[in-house]
Formats: sequence, structure tokens, C-alpha cells
Amino acid sequence: MAYSIDLSGRVAFVTGASSGLGAQFAKTLARAGAAVVLASRRLEKLKELRARIEGEGGDAHAVELDVTDIGSIKAAVARAETEVGPIDILVNNSGVSTTQRLQDVTPDDYDYIFDTNVKGSFFVAQEVGKRMLARARGSAPGTYIGGRIINIASVAALKVLPQIGTYCMSKAAVVQMTKAMALEWGRFGINVNALCPGYITTELNEEHWSTEGGAKLVNMLPRKRVGKPEDLDGLIVLLASGQSHFVNGAVIAADDGFAL
Repeated sequence: MAYSIDLSGRVAFVTGASSGLGAQFAKTLARAGAAVVLASRRLEKLKELRARIEGEGGDAHAVELDVTDIGSIKAAVARAETEVGPIDILVNNSGVSTTQRLQDVTPDDYDYIFDTNVKGSFFVAQEVGKRMLARARGSAPGTYIGGRIINIASVAALKVLPQIGTYCMSKAAVVQMTKAMALEWGRFGINVNALCPGYITTELNEEHWSTEGGAKLVNMLPRKRVGKPEDLDGLIVLLASGQSHFVNGAVIAADDGFAL
């Protein structure tokens, strides 16, 4: 008998959904049956993705979100729940990086990374988590079937890499944030897990792999290959589903063994 996971009736909120892994996560969750709320600053890109998902028969909605702005976070989550329904699944995917030696990092560089990757991720999860907690306690309307928060960290949280030290630090913070949330919110049926992708080719970096530097990097990888966005499909659907009810506070590397 074939095994499948059906997310019909669930609402998923995906940040950083306008491109890259975020767009792939959104398409995958929609294909699994979830109503997907696409969130990022680039509203026009979201509308294009929404049209593609709807063209496949999926249910998608677009909201503008700047994770570095607390007011924007509150407004986007409120709009999503008003227009689509209570959020059951959060894919906390927004992230930025720079390439520089640690001695060259300025306060502005540091804030640029931490404001999005750590502070932004925390307050998005907090805003969604508060609403999940209220439904779990019966103090807010909506049927509560448990919550799923998937924080997108990175292999850089597990293995320090040269010239992206500040990014590594920020993603290590996301891992600890995940464990703290899992510890405090797990008893309310909210499962919080971290996914740590390795090197994945997307439209944002595909040209890099044909350069000399990209080729050197590929040669360092355990099996001399980079991943594809769809390589994470199975994990994202599992972690978003009821089948992951016994998985809480996990830090899952999907990196082809790079961090070993």
C-alpha cells in the first residue's frame, strides 16, 4: 500500500517565500493539500508564485512581510489568520548572509544578519506561537489540532565555515531557539524542529557552481554534489504533519553528510 501524507485542512505560513527554498517549501506544502500563506517583502514575486500554485490546483495567498519590523510581523500574521484561518504550520525560512572575514564585519553587517536570521525568526515564531497557545488553552476561537513550527537553520549552524562566521553564529542561535521553544511549548502540542540544509542550488546561487570558487566548494563536499530544493520535500511535509507528533526539538541535517 502506498504511503502518503495529506495536509488538507491545514494552514501553512511560509516566510521568505518569494524565491529559493521558501518558494519550494510553499509549493510542496500546497501539493500536500495545505492552504499556504506566502510571506515576504517582494509582493509581486509572491503573486507570481501564488498564480503558479493555483495553476496546479493549490490554495495560496500572499501577504507582505518584513521580518525586521515587529509591526509588519503582527500585521501579516493577523491578516493571514483573518483571511485564511488559524495557522497550523509555520515554516520560518527568512534569512540573509554576507561573505567577509570576521575582522571586517561592521556593526551594520552584524545587525543586518542577526536582525533577520535571529530576531526576525524569533518574533515571527513568537507571534504565531502565541496564537497557537491561545487556541490550545481554549482562550481563542478555532479548532486546535496541534501546531508545527519548522525553523530553517543551516549546516552552518553545525559546522563553522570560512568567511561566513557571522551567518554561522546566527544559525547556531536558531538551533538553540528551536530547542527552547520545543521545551516550553511542546506540552501544548506545538512541535518545534530545526531543519539544517546543506548546499542547495537555487536560482539565487546556480551561477556560482560553474565558477572556479564554486567548483572548489563542490570538490570539498562528501559526494562532490550539491542538493536540489526538492531534496527537502519529504522532510518539510513530514515535519508539518501529524505524523511528526513524536518529533520535537530535533535538529535535522539535510546536507549529504557534510557536517559529519
